[in-house]
Amino acid sequence: MNPAEWLQRTARRQPHAPALLEGTECRATYGAFAGRVARLAAALRARHSLAPGDRIAIYMPNAPAYLEALYAAWHAGAVTVPINAKLHPREAAWILGDSGARLAIVPKASGAALAVHLPPCVEAVIDPQGANWQAMAETPDSPPPPARMRADTLVWLFYTSGTTGRPKGVMITAGNIAAMVACYFMDVDEVRAADTALYAAPLSHGAGLYSFMHVIRGARHAVPASGGFDAAEVLGLASTLGSVHLFAAPTMVRRLVDAARAGAVSGEGLRTIVYGGGPMYRADIEDAVAVMGPRFVQIYGQGESPMTITALPREIVADRSHPRWRERLGSVGTAQSLVSLRVVDERGADVPTGEPGEIVVAGAPVMAGYWRNPVATAETLRDGWLHTGDLGRLDADGFLTLVDRSKDVIISGGTNIYPREVEEALLEHPAVHEVAVVGRPHPDWGEEVVAFVVHAPGMALDDAALDAHCRERIARFKRPKAYIARESLPKNNYGKVLKTALRAALAEDREDQPPRP
Repeated sequence: MNPAEWLQRTARRQPHAPALLEGTECRATYGAFAGRVARLAAALRARHSLAPGDRIAIYMPNAPAYLEALYAAWHAGAVTVPINAKLHPREAAWILGDSGARLAIVPKASGAALAVHLPPCVEAVIDPQGANWQAMAETPDSPPPPARMRADTLVWLFYTSGTTGRPKGVMITAGNIAAMVACYFMDVDEVRAADTALYAAPLSHGAGLYSFMHVIRGARHAVPASGGFDAAEVLGLASTLGSVHLFAAPTMVRRLVDAARAGAVSGEGLRTIVYGGGPMYRADIEDAVAVMGPRFVQIYGQGESPMTITALPREIVADRSHPRWRERLGSVGTAQSLVSLRVVDERGADVPTGEPGEIVVAGAPVMAGYWRNPVATAETLRDGWLHTGDLGRLDADGFLTLVDRSKDVIISGGTNIYPREVEEALLEHPAVHEVAVVGRPHPDWGEEVVAFVVHAPGMALDDAALDAHCRERIARFKRPKAYIARESLPKNNYGKVLKTALRAALAEDREDQPPRP
């Protein structure tokens, strides 16, 4: 099933229903949305000789045109490669090259910076806010229907990273998307035509994946006027639009709750807040329910099984009557309907109930593999099971509690930051001899990046110079928020840096600090 077919069906059923909103202003009905998408797809095929399976990258902030670009690519039979708009142009260019993207949809403001690093595979950079895009969307020709897709057709190439440094392209098929949609309706939430999906989180990630359910039901799609997340703006839009669905990282939930409390409101108009993408502390979700009521649903997933490993429904998040409600609230819920879930030891055998082990998943939503990376695919997909790299434990009722991340990924503001990328950038500085990057708890962002740095002989370390060095090489949100000078780094007998010791040192420093007023 081509996702663009869902859009066409809804447009035939309710052509005059509002579809795309910027703030509270309607920019397109479903009829107009579907028509623009079909004409854009036809123009892209005609002008650039697109063939099924060609990749189209989208490197832009949230905007109504983002949804047009996604569905136009699928209508044409292409594969979308959404790229985090916060990435440094050099990082975005690497993804363009690795994916072999033929076209890049990039606003003019970002296009100039990207042009310096553009790989030769990209034949054209198209401005989604420019006159050419508008002309393509308004071409009066009768466009063909959406391209036919099978369940194993690749539709979404999501770039994630591991501790090996370079991003990996997760191959999400049409069948994976259909399974994710079914799981959402069965395990997460219902969607109605009167609802609004509010995209305050990046459309290049989970928020974009949740567009499908709202297209199918003919709900509205709203992008905040700011293009991102502002707690006061979200609360204001929700109260005006009503029946709003929002996907949010735990840090966003915390900021929403703070803003609601400060404004003496409870989030009127917010029907459902699905939270995930990072650790949610139990005290924070207890506080959220106390302030804003039973609006919250938790999901746990990975790019490799998008949004579809477990779910904790609103009735359990809000329940305070069950004898073990606190324990359940601290979990990430039970397996979603189309996945099988196990917790295993290093040999792949199930661990006893309540014991920690690696979380492995199988089922229809699990990725087809990593793009042009058979080694990583074989390491991650073993005997039909996706090895998540996360540690957890299952109770007798099937509730999964996350224990730790076996990888050293830092999650700041709901976004993954991979230490090795930061370390490799810092090691290019002549004053840096050794470096180890870890996460430090942060009250607003969940974690922040800290770099332990050993200076090169005869060289001095300058925090400002290191910061400027990082800004030239990696996205601003990835750069360390603190640089800690060390004469040496703790290592084991094999010469591997002991990051556990560095985290312990940070914890001791926090304990030595006086409590906040």
